[in-house]
Amino acid sequence: MFQRNISTEDIRLTIAHGEIIEDYPDDTPCPSALFLGIIDERPCHLVVAQCEDHARVVTVYTPEKDKWIDYRIRRD
Repeated sequence: MFQRNISTEDIRLTIAHGEIIEDYPDDTPCPSALFLGIIDERPCHLVVAQCEDHARVVTVYTPEKDKWIDYRIRRD
């Protein structure tokens, strides 16, 4: 987070107002989802695992434009 200049508040806002673009129901140990949010006019991807008693941020990163279409769909 800190290396990528993404704050805890940015993560909260992405979870609250972002868009789930991929769902990983079979992830272990907990199901997870990939969120797309916009932070300071730049895209941000956030993977969050939803466990029984808590949510866990797995990773957060700026998606590479050449790997995503509109930052929502993976390029082949």
